[in-house]
Amino acid sequence: MAPMKLYGSPLSWNVTRCVAALEEAGADYEIVSLNFATGEHKSPEHLARNPFGQVPALQDGDLYLFESRAICKYAARKNKPELLKEGSLEESAMVDVWMEVEANQYTSALTPILFQCLISPMLGGTTDEKVVQENLEKLKKVLEVYEARLTKCKYLAGDFISLADINHVSVTLCLFATPHASVLDAYPHVKAWWSGLMERPSVQKVAGLMKPSA
Repeated sequence: MAPMKLYGSPLSWNVTRCVAALEEAGADYEIVSLNFATGEHKSPEHLARNPFGQVPALQDGDLYLFESRAICKYAARKNKPELLKEGSLEESAMVDVWMEVEANQYTSALTPILFQCLISPMLGGTTDEKVVQENLEKLKKVLEVYEARLTKCKYLAGDFISLADINHVSVTLCLFATPHASVLDAYPHVKAWWSGLMERPSVQKVAGLMKPSA
């Protein structure tokens, strides 16, 4: 069977979120780059894959998916369902909880920092330090919760690796490309959790892909 196709660029943390999940799940896939300068992401061909004209999009045979976290879940369900713990109601519920936390608490606080520090200068703009500091304070409050959680278990959903952990990879790697990576230093259990993730081949693969953007 032909490999899945992931449309997008490693410059996008939404795309590399999917790469981390695909790698961790052991999926057969290839990345298909789009030329944003020529508006390829708004072409009729890509709009058929993602009607919002954004990345990522995933093609698996006749199936087309968009939204990065949905793609991550699909990769896990197809290739390594234990990443979702769907055989256990209680464990799968905890995976769900921490996937929601990643999206709505952690990445929600981190994205404005990444935009101001990485994207705005790339587009010729300046970094709004007020926005950065406001969101660093939000991120610290989130990290306090993570620190408390990770004193009780090795990973976020329990003592097992899950998609809840892997979904953090791309944006956290981006954090380390900003001047604010030291924010993790005040949270030793969070830092140990991240160090453990960095040892995984899936995370090393994503880190390698993202190096040119750092």
